[in-house]
Amino acid sequence: MDLKQFVVLGLGRFGSSLARTLYGLGHDVLAVDKKEEAVQEISETVTHAVQADATDENTLRSLGLRNFDVAIVAIGSNIQSSILISLIVKELGVKHVVAKAQSELHAKLLYKIGADRVVFPERDMGLRLAHNLVSSNVLDFIELSSDYSIVEVVALNEWQGKTLKDLNFRRKYGLNVIAIKHNGEMNVSPRAEDIIEENDVLVVIGENEGITRLENKA
Repeated sequence: MDLKQFVVLGLGRFGSSLARTLYGLGHDVLAVDKKEEAVQEISETVTHAVQADATDENTLRSLGLRNFDVAIVAIGSNIQSSILISLIVKELGVKHVVAKAQSELHAKLLYKIGADRVVFPERDMGLRLAHNLVSSNVLDFIELSSDYSIVEVVALNEWQGKTLKDLNFRRKYGLNVIAIKHNGEMNVSPRAEDIIEENDVLVVIGENEGITRLENKA
């Protein structure tokens, strides 16, 4: 794993969680927020924590931001600040800028000013929870586009003891099984003759229509 240097700008729930997780994975993390209490709260669980106004270009320049591999602009509620900070970090030369958005319009503006990736943490969490509530067998749901998704689903009783060939997800649902989790081990090259066992988790990819049909069955 290549160790990277991350700067997280904005220490709300999303920014704080992201900063701590990246640091826990062994990366250098600089956490920045204008609120002193937010900075103090995270100071022990990141590499450096700084109280600063991220909308001030001179302040960000003094932090040496252009030396960082990735900047995460985790300020979503104040759209003006989010756009301004994303623009500044891009102009300072940060290689990869990830920004949090509140809406599709906000996302379009962020991409327009050069953000490399835009995320919708609240929307994505809502999507995952909704799919889990619809079917308790669905553990996770990741939307790849408006047409395609990936879903993790716990093996149904009727699948157990059968092979992938027997289940024939491609013919029934137009879906492909790309991995099987068995006893904590991940098989990323499942074969047609692999047998599904109790508590196995299938990672399935395909069109949303087929995934919806599979979820209704689960």
